[in-house]
Amino acid sequence: MASPTRPITLDPTGFRAHDEHRELRRHGSAVPVDLLGVTAWSVSDPALLKELLTSTDVSKDARAHWPRFQETVRSWPLALWIAVENMFTAYGGDHRRLRRMVAPAFSHRRIAALQQNIDTVVTGILDDLAALPAGATVDLRERLAYPLPIAVIGDLMGVPAGQRDAFRRVVDGVFDTTLTAEQSEANTSALYGALQQLIDSKRAEPGDDMTSLLITSRDTDEEGGLSEDELRDTLLLMVSAGYETTVNVIDQAITQLLTHPDQLDLLRTGKVGWEDAVEETLRFEPAIRHLPLRYAVTDIELPDGQTIARGEAILASYAAANRHPALHGDSADSFDIGRPVKEHLAFGHGVHFCLGAPLARMEIATALRLLFARFPDLELAVPVAELQPLGSLISNGHQSLPVRLRRPTA
Repeated sequence: MASPTRPITLDPTGFRAHDEHRELRRHGSAVPVDLLGVTAWSVSDPALLKELLTSTDVSKDARAHWPRFQETVRSWPLALWIAVENMFTAYGGDHRRLRRMVAPAFSHRRIAALQQNIDTVVTGILDDLAALPAGATVDLRERLAYPLPIAVIGDLMGVPAGQRDAFRRVVDGVFDTTLTAEQSEANTSALYGALQQLIDSKRAEPGDDMTSLLITSRDTDEEGGLSEDELRDTLLLMVSAGYETTVNVIDQAITQLLTHPDQLDLLRTGKVGWEDAVEETLRFEPAIRHLPLRYAVTDIELPDGQTIARGEAILASYAAANRHPALHGDSADSFDIGRPVKEHLAFGHGVHFCLGAPLARMEIATALRLLFARFPDLELAVPVAELQPLGSLISNGHQSLPVRLRRPTA
């Protein structure tokens, strides 16, 4: 298949997302794209993407394996995505070391123990919504999708309640690809200010939370522990990944179920479970569309004869891969929670697979189950075509999700 004569420019506003995904797939397994001024190979073929995500020939360490790092990091709006020093950008032994330090927070035992707290948080949110008058319009992204994961990750990380709104605002900015380089730099500065405030408060008064544990490791383990920058950026990763992605999937799941009543009926009659709805949403509308960046450690020959040269950047285009016909045939663009195979790449693949996936799945399934049980007449308050996407080519959600919880009384 012929490659385009110039890189495909990805829309930073998110308005052309599905058209873009189809265009990427039309050009084969990988195609050059322009990512806010940076050229990268967008990989949308799921088989090739899995291969690259598990290959030692592909790195996430821009400092070591991307010749353009120094010139790009100074002015690129997405500089934070390549400049952070945590397991997200680590390679080889450094990645194993950093992941090993974070993994205990997401053990099966610890996640299972959070179920009761998640139930309590969701029930409290729904109690507040139930007090609204019949027929009232409410933004479920603002009133449910946001507060649940913020409360859960805030408790896990020990973020004081008074600091959580500040974290939300700056984390939203990390995913906003409509910001200028100057705006992005200002947002990063504010973000690091909030992180330093958290670190300082936990150093002064440690608690039974992951932030305190990481600080203790940093301050007592001089050989295998975290550097100060790694500590700060690891907290950034856990706070941002722990809430932004979950917000989007709750938003998208509610949207899809309300616009596919036949699928909602399958859940209400017990023919499929809420976990099925979660997995199909992750496949159909994953929280992350494109995830920057990876780098070729050596020349990589592709099946179609193209070559990703050593030092070139690679963009994992998860949303395009999830709907690839090679994975789901002619029904790839259909929302079907009963499909027998719901394979997807929404949480990545290989050594960088998301540690928080079990927690996110638990939060989303609980929110959906309790929401639709409490409000069986729930409906969108606007036509689905009027829902506005986030200004992002990374984050996949809506600016708001207006619904009516109950029909107006006669």
